[in-house]
Amino acid sequence: MTHKAVFLDRDGVINQDHAYVHKIEDFEFIDGVFEACHQFQALGYKLIVVTNQSGIGRGYYNEAQFAQLTEWMCQQFQAHGITIDGVYFCPHHPHKAQPPYQRECTCRKPNPGMLLEAIEAHNIDPKQSVMVGDKGSDIQAALAAGVSTKILVESGQTFSEQVRDSADYVCGSLYQALDLPPFIS
Repeated sequence: MTHKAVFLDRDGVINQDHAYVHKIEDFEFIDGVFEACHQFQALGYKLIVVTNQSGIGRGYYNEAQFAQLTEWMCQQFQAHGITIDGVYFCPHHPHKAQPPYQRECTCRKPNPGMLLEAIEAHNIDPKQSVMVGDKGSDIQAALAAGVSTKILVESGQTFSEQVRDSADYVCGSLYQALDLPPFIS
């Protein structure tokens, strides 16, 4: 049996993007995230987080700190009756990282590696799935992975027409995505 999923970028979609967030006290959920994810789950979507974390490669924090924050984040979702089915991250950067993280990889968005790994691990049908991100690289990764619906959330940002045009939908936040066709019948 295949499943459908909502792939979620983290910084700028789930939480405010304060640049290299790695401490619980700096993690600020964006309004409406829990309500949106609860509704996605009620519609039968698995929830998968796919996040570039070059701060690890840059030496700003380590994988253990990322894991601790991720565990706490997932507990906050669980407290709201929401299950995060998987969290995939890329610690690499091709130029701005320290060894062994400084390298070209297939997981760093815009490459589709994290999405493809999740699709395989969770038996996800990308044609029934949705990517929600706040950068052009999120949309490019979804395209490369065959994810049918691509939603760009502005989260206070502005985008070039080219980036806006690469998404199927553009909205202000994850919560506003609930009003888009993939989630309404």
